[in-house]
Amino acid sequence: MAKNNNEGRPNFEIPRPEFPKRAVVTGGMPYGNKELHFGHVGGMLVFADTYARFLRDRIGKENVIFVSGTDCYGSPIAEGWRKKVANGEFEGSLEDFVRSNHNKQKATLASYGVSPNLFAASGLDRAKEVHAEFTLEFLNSLHRKGQLDKITTMQFFDEKAGVFLNGRQVEGKCPVENCQSCKGYADECDLGHQYMPENLIDPKSTLTGETPTMKPVTNWYFKLRDYEKLMQEWVAEMQKRKDIRPVVWKTIDEFLKPPVIYVKREFEEKYLALKDSMPAHNYLEEPKKPSFTIEFTKLSDCDEACKVLTANGIRYRTGKTLVPFRLTGNIEWGVPAPEFDEDSKDLTVWVWPESLWAPISFTKTYLEQLGKGKDEWKDYWCSKDATVYQFIGQDNIYFYGIAEPAMWMAQQAAEEKCSNPPEGELQLPVIVANHHILFLDKKASSSGDIKPPMADDLLNHYTPEQLRMHWLGLGLGQRSVSFMPKPYNPTADPNEQDPVIKDGLLLSNVYNRMIRTAFYTTQNKLDGILPDVQPEEKFLAEAKKAVLEYERHMSKFAFHQCTYVLDSYIRNASKYVAKTLTNPDALSEDELKQTLANLFYMIRIAGVLLHPMAPFGTEKLREYLDVDERIWSWDTILEPLTFFTGEQHKLKFLPPRTDFFTRHESQFTTEDEE
Repeated sequence: MAKNNNEGRPNFEIPRPEFPKRAVVTGGMPYGNKELHFGHVGGMLVFADTYARFLRDRIGKENVIFVSGTDCYGSPIAEGWRKKVANGEFEGSLEDFVRSNHNKQKATLASYGVSPNLFAASGLDRAKEVHAEFTLEFLNSLHRKGQLDKITTMQFFDEKAGVFLNGRQVEGKCPVENCQSCKGYADECDLGHQYMPENLIDPKSTLTGETPTMKPVTNWYFKLRDYEKLMQEWVAEMQKRKDIRPVVWKTIDEFLKPPVIYVKREFEEKYLALKDSMPAHNYLEEPKKPSFTIEFTKLSDCDEACKVLTANGIRYRTGKTLVPFRLTGNIEWGVPAPEFDEDSKDLTVWVWPESLWAPISFTKTYLEQLGKGKDEWKDYWCSKDATVYQFIGQDNIYFYGIAEPAMWMAQQAAEEKCSNPPEGELQLPVIVANHHILFLDKKASSSGDIKPPMADDLLNHYTPEQLRMHWLGLGLGQRSVSFMPKPYNPTADPNEQDPVIKDGLLLSNVYNRMIRTAFYTTQNKLDGILPDVQPEEKFLAEAKKAVLEYERHMSKFAFHQCTYVLDSYIRNASKYVAKTLTNPDALSEDELKQTLANLFYMIRIAGVLLHPMAPFGTEKLREYLDVDERIWSWDTILEPLTFFTGEQHKLKFLPPRTDFFTRHESQFTTEDEE
């Protein structure tokens, strides 16, 4: 749970959400084989950035570390580079390829105002060194504690090419029951389901198109199944929490089941003839289903049964369950693995495990840049006063919600295993998983048939803050939602407003007009001097109500609800402007000062609540108010602007037609410009 850090905060007279003293915010790492498409930014990283910005304002920016970076290693990157070089689309080394994409990703995030303390790269520069060091420490610790198994499995081998195939050089159909994936790779599909390589259906080599053979290889695996009971306890705890989205614990719970095999009804007679030759199992009677189910106590028995079924031509699918989590592989482009024995020589770490602890190594790298001690990362990842918030997409819950917490639990001594680690051990993260952000009502993927628009291309049609506000308002925490930008939508009604522009009008029209009215009236009537008058009680009460609602929603990562609070608050403030400042000449000087004091107070409150969501416009507002960054602190969130200024504070002069929040230049007509 989040920890209490409300000492010294304004007195709101009712219980408020609790936040930790320190926090790490992480955003899922994009692969280093591509630039960022809209799903990377709008489906996850904007949310991580918004929450990190909120926490910086809420608990102090010195207490928050937001890290993400480029996932540099693994077969997708190596295969992507190989294909581009073969096609004449890239010249340079694999590291050059990764660096080029990393720099592009970093620039794209800056364009959107996504502001990690460190956007590193797991295979580049100092972050590479720290990451490799931490990887060795982490895996050696698991090995010392007896949490690893050496397992020999079959790996795909392309006889025509004469090489072992890495994970992305094999494609087939996922063997997991009810999986809707169109692409299964060597031991995982593109929806994150794990399986043993020999269970992949209809495998083909991407190098030659041939059906590969299988040869034995030995790797190290984490004993994931040993943590089933602890994971069940953790899920039970998550079910009680209001800040954990149901999609997280429901997805995890799906894997905490006994190993099962689903067999088509047409093979039932064959199965009955063979069942005595299979390991002990239960036959589950489900008459109305097209398949019948056989359930096993041990995963090894289930695997043995799969071999019997395959040998006898019986089609089947396996169910979701915990399987040993592979840690190493023989792909050259990876973090070197520890050499535990002769079989461990020349192995590298599989990309998924090392990407799970990459945020820890990035935290260490960042703190090292600040001159901090080598163990200060533990104040953020191990202390009970701290919380780690991991923002991910729905497809990656298996890794961040199952493999990672189980390995965190395993880092404790065997006799201390528990789902609530003691002080000094890695704390279990708060997983914030968004549902799928669709594109024109379809799931888009760089490797699929529906290609998503690139994040940079969207900025040719929209401002960053129009897109940020639109994505934050979609409600991805509740359900999958489609992104429907009109310039990319061939079926869009020409008479209907673009949904992205529509969501941005609250800022570019309503809030922007309020701010300009306040500034221009003050410049024209009060020589630009901020009225040294307290806002009226009614406005204090309305602000307190909005702040409390916003904070409550933000504590549950209900970003769309936060946008609703802002919409209501800003529109009510706009009505006040229309009612009182249509004719400022009709007001006495005292009435004018009081009206402007009320208005600037509403502008300030809205600005603080908007600050995490729309950083460019709100920072411009702060610049023209001519106040320092204390204005964003929640320690003084209900104070008026005069709390941060001296007497006779003069606002920065606002030239005519200056906008704080604007539409994209492509959205203006000739009439607008005139």
